[in-house]
Amino acid sequence: MDISILLVLQQFREGGGGIFLKFLEKMTFLGEMNTVLVIMAVVYWCIDKDMGAYLMMGWSGNRLVNGMLKVTACVYRPWIRDARVVPNAATMATATGYSFPSGHSMNAASVYGGCLVRSDFSRASRIIFALTVALVAFSRNYLGVHTPQDVLIGVSAGLLVMVLTYLLMRWIAIHPKEDKYVAVVGLILAVLVATYAAVKPYPADYDLEGKLIVDGAKMARDTFKGVGWCMAFLIGWILERRLVRFTTQISPYRRLTRLAVGLFTYYAVSLILVPLIASGISGAAGTLVSCFVQMFYVVFLFPLFFNCVERN
Repeated sequence: MDISILLVLQQFREGGGGIFLKFLEKMTFLGEMNTVLVIMAVVYWCIDKDMGAYLMMGWSGNRLVNGMLKVTACVYRPWIRDARVVPNAATMATATGYSFPSGHSMNAASVYGGCLVRSDFSRASRIIFALTVALVAFSRNYLGVHTPQDVLIGVSAGLLVMVLTYLLMRWIAIHPKEDKYVAVVGLILAVLVATYAAVKPYPADYDLEGKLIVDGAKMARDTFKGVGWCMAFLIGWILERRLVRFTTQISPYRRLTRLAVGLFTYYAVSLILVPLIASGISGAAGTLVSCFVQMFYVVFLFPLFFNCVERN
């Protein structure tokens, strides 16, 4: 049934002259890792620190859940399961790891669904957030890189994690000194997920020529990315709360300055430093460390920098 739905959508995509294709390519872009990380960073640095921390905590948790489910289920991508599925070529570059559940759908549920969970926004805004989550999820089916159950479970699990994160953040607001225990538990879970992904066996299916169809170790790379981001957020979050304590109650000029400098340096870190680390440290360790550096910069290092500059 799931492959049949993708084939119907594929037939429409190919026979409809590209109608909706560009629009849904843009919608899937809204669920990409760098897109959601930049959105959360801007909110955290310039708009609402508490909102940004909530979104990043929920997203970090979702990356752990996504990685854990992927390496447990080990579901191959649709075009591997059925050669009749021909995904959109431009989208395949971001279709990494195993297929179930959809990472883009969980990213969308984390950021736009996370805003939907909170009651801070107007009804019209929350409708827009809900439509964005739905369209990002559907775009993964339309472009042929995920099955319907991949995105349905991805959205459902993502929203559940955001609800739990919202409740957790409300509890921390009442008991601020207990935040260290939340961080410790999160770090322990991250280590357990990384260990599980590293030691578990993966399917080893071969084609008719005797070549390995999917390398499980490479498919598990998404899990180590999630572990790196999660650990960096938790450590950076605690350090910021103890040592930096910046505020977003600032003038429009300072917001724009943070935005410009923050985005420039974020892309310098992501496009130059992170690939250097990943290439210098082999295997899962390089993936984990490079993603740790990226998130730690967002959560702690850049806030420490601009707080020092603004105070002086």
